[in-house]
Amino acid sequence: MPATSFSCSFLALQPRFNSYVNPIFRSLTFQLYSSPLPFNAHFSSIRLRCSLSRPAETNSTTGGRSGALTPGPTVGGDVQKIDVNPPKGTRDFPPEDMRLRNWLFNHFKEVSRLYGFEEVDYPVLESEALFTRKAGEEIKDQLYCFEDRGNRRVALRPELTPSLARLVIQKGKSVSLPIKWFTVGQCWRYERMTRGRRREHYQWNMDIIGVPGVMAEAELISSVVTLFKRIGITESDVGFKVSSRKVLQEVLNCYSVPEYLFGKVCVIIDKIEKIPVDEIKKELKAVGLSQEAVQKLLHVLSVKSLAELEERLGSSGEALADLKLLFSLAEKIGFSKWLQFDASVVRGLAYYTGIVFEGFDREGKLRAICGGGRYDNLFSTFGADDIAACGFGFGDAVIVELLKEKGLLPELNLHIDNIVCALDEDLQGCAAMVANILREKGHSVELVLESKPLKWVFKRAARVNAERLVLVGNSEWQRGVVGVKILSTAEQYEVKLDDLK
Repeated sequence: MPATSFSCSFLALQPRFNSYVNPIFRSLTFQLYSSPLPFNAHFSSIRLRCSLSRPAETNSTTGGRSGALTPGPTVGGDVQKIDVNPPKGTRDFPPEDMRLRNWLFNHFKEVSRLYGFEEVDYPVLESEALFTRKAGEEIKDQLYCFEDRGNRRVALRPELTPSLARLVIQKGKSVSLPIKWFTVGQCWRYERMTRGRRREHYQWNMDIIGVPGVMAEAELISSVVTLFKRIGITESDVGFKVSSRKVLQEVLNCYSVPEYLFGKVCVIIDKIEKIPVDEIKKELKAVGLSQEAVQKLLHVLSVKSLAELEERLGSSGEALADLKLLFSLAEKIGFSKWLQFDASVVRGLAYYTGIVFEGFDREGKLRAICGGGRYDNLFSTFGADDIAACGFGFGDAVIVELLKEKGLLPELNLHIDNIVCALDEDLQGCAAMVANILREKGHSVELVLESKPLKWVFKRAARVNAERLVLVGNSEWQRGVVGVKILSTAEQYEVKLDDLK
């Protein structure tokens, strides 16, 4: 009797649903057994059996786990066509886009090298707890998270800093301070998409661990300015809004606002350019701030100069001292024209503690290009001793949009040193030998793999921007030479195999 079966697993469902389902019964299999009668006949011979079974057991021979899902049936022998678009919010990288990505990433890596940073990386898949230790952050609602087959809660990393902290804690005293690490990694957030904002993106992070002074922040901002200059962005295109979380802390202390509310207030303030001020006021009151505290806080956050901040808060606070020193260092290093003070900048992540900054386009068409700051208290949230730390994240999507806007995208065409072609099918192996000689000398080579007319070969050479065409002909090969044509000048000559460079 023919049977069609399918399995559905509850493992990927929401945790609150999983809690009602005993793990033993998380694999539910329906089997539909039917007689070979056509569907328009009577259904008296059809019976439905529903059975509960354990999850798939580990294969004792291979160490792998047998699949929980069986393929769906085909209809009338037809294979269902797949959607050829990537999942919403994600991207393919065909060759032309991959060239641009590599160009940008190479700049990220070269700037990091110039500033003495070492490259690291972390798993894309991390423990969910790594990103949910701080309450009130928007990021918790944007996690791509699920339960794996070992009943562990895991998540695709939405950012890189918690992974950095985990690795620093893991290495312990085996690494000496200061630590200067960078990475370029893929991140995932399920969020509303706008221009320059996707659900997966790549991010360049640079972090300095073990330096409590403002010189660390100055070094980080200087490195981003260096990147901008390398790719053609100037201070008239981009600036940095700079402030300090300590400004906010000083205002809240004046009104005896409990310390545990600090992170929640920062998350609300970070929305100040995204939602109406009245909504900001409602949310601040909802977390426990008085009407007077809300008014004072918003009044201070409207400040756009250090002189005005000193008038509002006085000259004795740490926030003002840190900011004055940063602007002084920027003057000496040479990037002061890129900076502007803006007290409303607090950044949305709860772990920031001191100076914070955001790169923005001066025309205001795009969201923040990059952002970062000091996070001296992050390590204690993972059960370790706190270490002075600061860093930034720089996404790949917004900067590409800015380069498009400014007409600064580079022309990155495919470039091949040599194209090698056999003029006779019997010489294909000889052409492959010539290609190998050139490759061993460091040249990029495209070998024509089939017998093609010369007209096709020249078109191909033009498409891949080849510098030279190397032709393997019968009479030439018998004399131990090959024909070479410089495509830019049409110069032609013969070269002995031993002299081929």
